[in-house]
Amino acid sequence: MKFVSSSETEPASTATISEEAKSGRGISTMPRVVKRKFQKIKPIVEYNSKGKPYGCAHSEMQSYIGVLARSRVPLVDNKWVQISKDIKEQIWEAVDMAFVVGQGGKKMVLSSAAKKWKDFKSTLTRVHILPFIKEKEKLRQPPETYKFIEKAYWDSFVASRLSEKFEAVHEEQSQRREKLEYNDRLSRKGYVGFKEDLKEIMPGVDIDRSTLWKKAREDKHGNIPDPKAAEKAKLIDDLQKQVSEGTLSLSGSNDVLTLALGPEHPGRVRGVGAGVSPKQYFNLPRQQKNIEVPDYSKLELPSSLQSLCSYAETTLKP
Repeated sequence: MKFVSSSETEPASTATISEEAKSGRGISTMPRVVKRKFQKIKPIVEYNSKGKPYGCAHSEMQSYIGVLARSRVPLVDNKWVQISKDIKEQIWEAVDMAFVVGQGGKKMVLSSAAKKWKDFKSTLTRVHILPFIKEKEKLRQPPETYKFIEKAYWDSFVASRLSEKFEAVHEEQSQRREKLEYNDRLSRKGYVGFKEDLKEIMPGVDIDRSTLWKKAREDKHGNIPDPKAAEKAKLIDDLQKQVSEGTLSLSGSNDVLTLALGPEHPGRVRGVGAGVSPKQYFNLPRQQKNIEVPDYSKLELPSSLQSLCSYAETTLKP
């Protein structure tokens, strides 16, 4: 992981440090990040050729964003857009002080914070509230793991999750999740970090999104437990073989993964991670709007102009 030192007593410099040993699962407060902030040492977030962040610094930054989203944003039954700008600015400033994010990183950081805050509320609901609907005495206090949650916010949040309105929304979301197919087994690195890892263990191999999609569904033994996903993976292998043999031609968005899974949904691209549009990935040209050309032959001309046109047609005939 690369970092830059901004100490007033030391010139700015870059170096490389090894990734710190991972601790067991639990609620992390990221003390090493806070320590480096005092030392004025900032890890540099790296980006791939498509401008997507990856690597150790990015993974650590994402964990830190999660800590900030859980601890600094109130536990309220609101949407992210309703959270005050001051709180969002505090999150961005905290991340910017701890990491060299790069130009345009603020939007990425706050988008990540929004998702992590939403996921946090989902975890609280799924793990710490709904299983205890009939044991409401267990809902009187925030979970032991999340002692930082203020009781007033907790009580209000629990009440919102036990309402009939939320029950209807939860049921609708559950039905939608049941329809999801081919769930991946990716870590928090996502597709971008996963691709960088594959480059190291598969040197010289062209890792396209169909390969990424397939590998992301394998377990640690290289097997795909989901029968439906395994069937699609086999189809991907067959299509890739046809491409290598020259019996199958690909063009634009009509690549191996599209042939295997069907057309893309508007606005997103499978197998590459969030925030990538079809235009960005496939370099598709901007669609031209259809412009209607009026039929001037049906226009009603003034009588004087009609007479002039008739005279011209008569006199100019060969």
